[in-house]
Amino acid sequence: MLKGLGGLGDMAKMMKAAQEMQKKMEQLHEEMHNLLVTGESGAGLVKATCTAKGELKSLDIDPSIFNAEDKEVVEDLILAAIKDAQLRASETAQREMSKITEGMGLPKDIQLPF
Repeated sequence: MLKGLGGLGDMAKMMKAAQEMQKKMEQLHEEMHNLLVTGESGAGLVKATCTAKGELKSLDIDPSIFNAEDKEVVEDLILAAIKDAQLRASETAQREMSKITEGMGLPKDIQLPF
């Protein structure tokens, strides 16, 4: 197609690859809102579910931990579960992003804006 134009053929390939990557990244960005991960604390007594974007969606608290005297423990368990869910969300987002970047020949650990 662009045979007689030297390096422009390679440039066209690179532009097409960049457009494909952008499209895949946009799709992944949308999927991250639907991909759910769950973090937990207290051996599963408190569970937090969030999207791969880190948006908290739900909390599940075992009723056996409700005791006025243990208020601070319960609060700590809730925070720990939320932090665990957010960490898992971040790891999931990075793992999904690396699938795209590796497919494009980019370094596995490249940090893209997500």
